[in-house]
Amino acid sequence: MAQVAADISDLASIIQWLDARGRLVRVRSEVDPAHQLAGIAAKFERGPRAVLFEKVKGSAFPVFTGLYWSRELLGELLDRPVLSLPAYVSECIRDWQTRPMPPVLVRNGPVREVTEDTVDLSILPVPTHAELDGGPYFDAGVVITKDPETGIRNTSIQRFQVVGRDRLAINIDAGRHLELCLAKAAARSQVLPFTLNIGVGPGLHFAAATPAEAAPFGTDELGIASRFHGRPLELVGSSLTTVEMVADAMFALECEIMPGELHDEGPFAEVTGYYATVAPRPLVRVRRIHHRRHPVFQTIISGGEVFNSVGLLGEANVLALLQKQVPGVKDVYFSHGGCGFYHAVVQIAQKRAGWARQALMAAFAAFPPLKMVTVVDDDVDIRNAADVEWAMATRLDPRRGILVIDNVFGHGLNPTFPDYLGSKVGFDATRPFPHTPNFTRARVKPATLDGLDIAVPDIR
Repeated sequence: MAQVAADISDLASIIQWLDARGRLVRVRSEVDPAHQLAGIAAKFERGPRAVLFEKVKGSAFPVFTGLYWSRELLGELLDRPVLSLPAYVSECIRDWQTRPMPPVLVRNGPVREVTEDTVDLSILPVPTHAELDGGPYFDAGVVITKDPETGIRNTSIQRFQVVGRDRLAINIDAGRHLELCLAKAAARSQVLPFTLNIGVGPGLHFAAATPAEAAPFGTDELGIASRFHGRPLELVGSSLTTVEMVADAMFALECEIMPGELHDEGPFAEVTGYYATVAPRPLVRVRRIHHRRHPVFQTIISGGEVFNSVGLLGEANVLALLQKQVPGVKDVYFSHGGCGFYHAVVQIAQKRAGWARQALMAAFAAFPPLKMVTVVDDDVDIRNAADVEWAMATRLDPRRGILVIDNVFGHGLNPTFPDYLGSKVGFDATRPFPHTPNFTRARVKPATLDGLDIAVPDIR
């Protein structure tokens, strides 16, 4: 297997690594960041290469996308077999939980090489992705803020619509830790400062996307990035607030939210494949823009890249919790058909009757955004949709194997969960336990073609 990149905390190093291995598509013609950039990127989505747009209309900075849309690419970058990625992510998070490695503050870093004299977001190549998106969006930046009461750092990934030269509108899902920090700031009649760090490595991205069930409020999730990097994440200070920036980021925006200030935000093509609706949402004031001398702007195209980056974290959390609670659980996969967010397929080697149903309930508790969970036996390939469908068609007993949970909290971006309330369904597609011969799967005995005289004609 290829060697891991020299420094996975540094996007510039990652881009060089991709280029050296033929895993980088370079678009050298000028492209329009409004629609054309995303349309071209979509041609390469889920392929084995990321894409670098070298000339973007109206900006001096290139744009990079596609780091997460191929698990094969991500596995090679992290020097891990593809199928072991969820277990590896789970191991890193578990190690952080037991042996925290906090970030360190350094005097200076690449992100402070240039500080713009004035704040003008129009100099940045912020793309407009889908046809009906309300405007340009930051969708890959990592937010760092602090609890106004305790000062403990919190990190997350949110979407930000550009609504002015120095203003953004932010969407914050209900129940997110950033919402708690904003509520605390409002109670103290204070602004909530934060930094928006763009162009970072996968360790920090994973830290920001770690489910709350694995990283409760009041823990500094930035330490998860340190665990992925194998050394403490480096931060640099601000001259405006106490909130730090990521030293190795390509760009860092120093921002603040004034509680109660709102602006219409949306629509935006979300993980669901639908447009998020327009609504008044918190207004963000950008107070300063920092960047490297030669930065690259990073964006994420909604679809496979979100399914993989979010799905890996969800899989890791559900797998870790289920293996503690349910004997026999072997693997978990968040399907792309389920948007990498809403459908988990659980593989179990049954130990006794009832454990498959127990796995259904435990999975919903481990990752609240889930809408569907399907449990199958360990002779089913959970990453093969046809194999999972076969198990449902031949092993699911509709009278006893379907679990419906009504009026339960879910993910507000899913249109079947208006106001975050809806129904969830679980499918027990496992064989009856104890197993009986009529449910034994037919298999062909493996054979080799070595030494055989076989003629395979070309198809005319």
